[in-house]
Amino acid sequence: MSHIPPPDRSTNPRAILERITLQMASSLDLQVVLATITQGLVEELDAVFARIWLLGPGDLCADCYKATDCANRSRCLHLEASAGLYTNLNGEYRRIPLGALKIGNIAQGSSAIFTNDVLGDDRLPNKQWMIENGLRSFAGHPLKFRWELLGVIAMFGRRPLSEGEFERLAVFANEAAIAIKNAQLFTEVQQLKDRLQAENLYLREEINLEHNFEEIIGESQSIKAVLRSIEQVAPTDSTVLIRGDTGTGKELIARAIHHMSLRRTRSLVKVNCGAIPANLLESELFGHEKGSFTGALQRRIGRFELADGGTIFLDEVGELPLDAQVKLLRVLQEREFERVGSGHSTKVDVRVIAATNRDLHAAVKAGSFRADLLYRLNVFPVDVPPLSARAVDIPSLVSHFIAKFATKLGKRFDGVSHATMDRLMTYSWPGNIRELENVIERATILANGPMLQIDDTFLHAAPAPSYREGTMEEVERAHVLHVLQELNWVIEGKQGAATRLDLHPNTLRSRMQKLGIKKPRPTESR
Repeated sequence: MSHIPPPDRSTNPRAILERITLQMASSLDLQVVLATITQGLVEELDAVFARIWLLGPGDLCADCYKATDCANRSRCLHLEASAGLYTNLNGEYRRIPLGALKIGNIAQGSSAIFTNDVLGDDRLPNKQWMIENGLRSFAGHPLKFRWELLGVIAMFGRRPLSEGEFERLAVFANEAAIAIKNAQLFTEVQQLKDRLQAENLYLREEINLEHNFEEIIGESQSIKAVLRSIEQVAPTDSTVLIRGDTGTGKELIARAIHHMSLRRTRSLVKVNCGAIPANLLESELFGHEKGSFTGALQRRIGRFELADGGTIFLDEVGELPLDAQVKLLRVLQEREFERVGSGHSTKVDVRVIAATNRDLHAAVKAGSFRADLLYRLNVFPVDVPPLSARAVDIPSLVSHFIAKFATKLGKRFDGVSHATMDRLMTYSWPGNIRELENVIERATILANGPMLQIDDTFLHAAPAPSYREGTMEEVERAHVLHVLQELNWVIEGKQGAATRLDLHPNTLRSRMQKLGIKKPRPTESR
């Protein structure tokens, strides 16, 4: 029977470094690889402590005590692993500029520093600290993969190191760089895979969405004002808050802003804040790590990460619970977040467009919405008018929806009667454009001929009240009559009363009939 030899536990430095190399090469998880390297040096080579810094973006320049020594604020060394005497990654040396201190000099010069006389080496400060901890040796080496600088590995020891050990540490550093680079590449591939999976899921959701309409329709002054606002804000990266009643087309406005922006080649990611359970909202927005909570069977990226480089649309933002509002505020302020179950921050470049049908100022007074979040969201407000305030646009919207459903159903329609159109224009439309679309869809389904029939049974809300003498009807009649008399009873054309009143000519004729306004006959000559 063959005998399998036990694992080599030799104390020979070469065997020790080979053992650590095999351990770090067995994983593609970057944090595991870094921990294996630093802990291996501490446990196997009796290092007092060992650390790894990796090259990263200059993200903490405002708080870095060495910021004045940093010639290039775009990148610096980030402390990513520490074992032994010190394990804190958020201490004084969490960021080191290139060229600063011994670690920054190793990185900038791409040359190692070895010494068995730490007390006599001017490159190493803090002599009292070294004496207190009995330190004698230091070894620091750049981590390079081919020609790319990845970072720096460094260790302090209580015993001197031989020249042979120095050389083997240099070889070990090269092996460590390979393991780190492989783990980084694997992480990038996994992140790309996660993003593609999330994007595919999101696209499937988008395909299944039924949008209210495909373009902004209307010629009223109120909708023209909205279009002007879109044109003004779209090219910027400013946060937009779209305010309007349910069914007014707030999502359409958000899509128009995105598609007219410089981010139009990247994703527009929608989040319905009112449709996600409160206990899942944080995970939906920011993602989660595997095992972070019951049911988290795999790592998942959130909507903010998915929208990186693009736009996120937070619909019904007024429905966010207060704890989620705090986390959203951090993203808006810092442009970073943490996945649920992760201790690492993720930077994002996302434009935020929010929408609400609530009065957020009233919500702030009531204590259900944070004032500081409202100020962050309300950078550029866009108010979308209700359909009742833009009745002049109803004929165009009706024609659009008829054409849409005619194509969908394979039917042909000539439209609606004047009486029906007048009824549609005087109805209050509490559900706004969404309700109008639903009414037209129902009418096209039930239609037996080319002319759609729409009666009061299609309109679920109470009809608009009929005005009595001495109320708004009298005011409206006087105004319409005044305009007609002023324009010599010309209804159509640029100089006609319909243009002045912002109405379709046929609509004006219907209103005149309802108000009892008739053009006077010419006086006969005697």
